[in-house]
Amino acid sequence: MIDLEKDYRPRYLSVSEMICKYTKLSSIPDILMIDGTGTPYKRTIRRMDEYLKAIDKQLVFNQGKNIFKEDADKPLSFVVETITAVSNINQIDREQEEVLIDHVTDKAIEEFCRMNQYYAFNTAAKNDLRNIYRDLLHNLRGNAHPLKSIEKNHYENLKQWLQNTNPFAGVLYANAESEINPVACAEYAADLQFEVLHLDLETMMEPVLDIGCGREGNLVKYLNSVGIEAYGIDRFSFSDTFLLQADWLEYNYGTGKWGTITSNLGFSNHFKHHHLRADGNYLEYGKKYMEILTSLKNGGSFHYAPDLPFIEQFLDSEKFRIKQYHIDASDFKTSRITRII
Repeated sequence: MIDLEKDYRPRYLSVSEMICKYTKLSSIPDILMIDGTGTPYKRTIRRMDEYLKAIDKQLVFNQGKNIFKEDADKPLSFVVETITAVSNINQIDREQEEVLIDHVTDKAIEEFCRMNQYYAFNTAAKNDLRNIYRDLLHNLRGNAHPLKSIEKNHYENLKQWLQNTNPFAGVLYANAESEINPVACAEYAADLQFEVLHLDLETMMEPVLDIGCGREGNLVKYLNSVGIEAYGIDRFSFSDTFLLQADWLEYNYGTGKWGTITSNLGFSNHFKHHHLRADGNYLEYGKKYMEILTSLKNGGSFHYAPDLPFIEQFLDSEKFRIKQYHIDASDFKTSRITRII
């Protein structure tokens, strides 16, 4: 069995795990069953739960709003729950503050990616976002500036961060409406992925890695249910041990490690997107593409859609064999790259 986290950083903690982290107890039931000394823990849990709910309401309130729109009809702003939470911000300690920072960073990244699946945030970008939220809490604690001033400065920092990490966003949304529609990606059923990627259970080499497995990990769960050792990576947080929250450009795929790798409208779709963009990160995608191929066992295959003719044409025919399949009536194809040696 493969240890996914050995090759990557630990996943984000769930809310329950975060609560247990700062109470230093093993589980929520353990905390709630304590008599006498459990009261401070219960109070801490209740307070932190209020903060976490306030963060979630704040993010929901700003969903779909265009951060690049000047003089927007519905500008990004703090909701009542946030303002109320601010009045009690000095009741939490620094460790609890870091829990909140991790939570809001994770949720904000998910929301940005929900709005545009082509946004990309590496570890450095996520750390920068954490610092933005850390500065926000610091300013709220200090109470040295009016709340409206802190609010305006915070959203300006967010806009600048998004512009720096994904330069195309400013161009794309500068003249868009105040509220924008998501450029989203869909979850696909396992049977559809089998059809599109031309997968065959009888010939499938193990272990299997699904790059961009989706929040539900449909393909991975199905394969494991029929006895195939399968894993998945994506940018979501997971509780399933076979699924790992990871950036596919930062994940270490290893060498000669995987029997089958799949990615339906995932890695290759984003690679193509960056290839067509003037500011695209196509060089990193090209390097990672070759790393993925060398992570295959001899005889192993990488199944993906859409195809990548601009790089496939340069593959060494003595090392890799290319097989392609048409996808219905579309111009795109599915590619299967098999490692020969």
